[in-house]
Amino acid sequence: MAPGERGALRIADRVVAKIAAQAAREALGPLPPDVAPPHAMVAVHHDAAHIHIHLDLAYPCDVGGRCRAVRRQVEERVAALVGMRVPEVAVRVERLHRVPAHGAVQGRTR
Repeated sequence: MAPGERGALRIADRVVAKIAAQAAREALGPLPPDVAPPHAMVAVHHDAAHIHIHLDLAYPCDVGGRCRAVRRQVEERVAALVGMRVPEVAVRVERLHRVPAHGAVQGRTR
């Protein structure tokens, strides 16, 4: 059967969004309990996925570095698993959650 006669495969935007959100979680690693997991919105046009990731980050951290890691991981995973080009991965940090430094004293001091 000729390739043009076999049909086509269409992957739903919501499936690509789930893959992108999982890739963002992989890039961030373990998150503190009060930090929401990343979620994604995707628009697919002509086999190209335009992805918007929304996430919370523990603070202090290298915000720019974390966002770069998320962009890179999402782009690589979506391209590998879905076979789509990923010309855009926009990362929006919704909240920064203050996490006390390891060994820091909690509570008020006089």
